[in-house]
Amino acid sequence: MNDPMSLSLEQQFSLRSFETQVQKMSREQAQDFLVKLYEQMMVRETMYKHFLKHEWGLEPPQTA
Repeated sequence: MNDPMSLSLEQQFSLRSFETQVQKMSREQAQDFLVKLYEQMMVRETMYKHFLKHEWGLEPPQTA
């Protein structure tokens, strides 16, 4: 498993477990879940961008 983008065995197991849970959902539940998941992904991306800007010194200085 030399590919840095491949999933670990633990992640693969987690994915299969998640897949089983989603298959048991109704269509409406799955759609609601998907929207919430997408929102969480956007929040995470925003946090990563903010963190990287801070770590790399790309943020303008904050005034008190």
